[in-house]
Amino acid sequence: MTHSFQPLDAAATAARLPYPELAQAIAAMLGELRDGTAMAPPRIALPIGDAQHGAGTLLVMPARNRDLVMTKNITVHPDNPKRGLATILGEVLVANAHTGERIAMLDGPTVTGRRTAAVSLLAAQQFAPVPDGELLIVGAGVQAETHLEAFVSGLQVRKVWFQSRTRAKAEALADHARELGVEAEVIDEVAAVLPRVSMVVTVTSSRTAVLPDLDSGLWTDRHFVAGVGAFRPDMCELPPQLCHAAAASGRLLADTLFGIEDEAGDLLQAGIDWNDVQPFQTAILQGEALRTKAGSPLVFKSVGYALWDLAACVLASAVDSSK
Repeated sequence: MTHSFQPLDAAATAARLPYPELAQAIAAMLGELRDGTAMAPPRIALPIGDAQHGAGTLLVMPARNRDLVMTKNITVHPDNPKRGLATILGEVLVANAHTGERIAMLDGPTVTGRRTAAVSLLAAQQFAPVPDGELLIVGAGVQAETHLEAFVSGLQVRKVWFQSRTRAKAEALADHARELGVEAEVIDEVAAVLPRVSMVVTVTSSRTAVLPDLDSGLWTDRHFVAGVGAFRPDMCELPPQLCHAAAASGRLLADTLFGIEDEAGDLLQAGIDWNDVQPFQTAILQGEALRTKAGSPLVFKSVGYALWDLAACVLASAVDSSK
């Protein structure tokens, strides 16, 4: 089949990646990973620019399965907002794995934002003991918005609570939640609502834990926690006792163990033994057992993996294939 090459902007990319369908595409990709028919090598991180003009990083992430090959190119420039530009810019190039024929170009930040939230959604669908309860989101950036949209569209969330250092952004997200048809409220302290919520998502760039530790007495084994924001060794959102308790009870999971030793600051700083962390690809096969297991909250650490981008490419490209 001959495809016409289609560069897609952010809106067109988002339209092809509805969260529930994307979560299922990621589940299918986990099966391909287990079967050995999909793979992704370590990503390349190349420093670019200079300190005087705003140093940045180029991230290159390739992946392939039987039918598609993709490369995601992302640049990260922390000083870009001062220039009126987005911090993250980039694209995802999709090609036919058999011929190399270019099929589509997707908006990179949109793919990243939506697939990350869809991974968390899939984990909550599979492992959250109370997936129709109330949700707490800590953080108010792009990932907070995508996780809000993903959980509302893929679960029967009754109410969403927001906590952020920037209250105005949290209030804007609460307004967006109400537009999506759910109750929403902004709080100053996480501890105030932790006993009533069943799901917690952290999406910050904090270097210290943003949640109370286990000795606070606020946690139960009905809690599902998705730690998303910390992607460098110096970052940390999850408190150490919470991580160790989840590991000890067999309820510490990660979207992938590939690169986790270099990126998961929460677990690195807690001194977690990597043998105690279960990868998504095998944990999903025992979803019911993990969901009902007692002993600690279930903690799902997300560090990102190019195969989740490939799953987005498969879903986005399926639109053309069905025509």
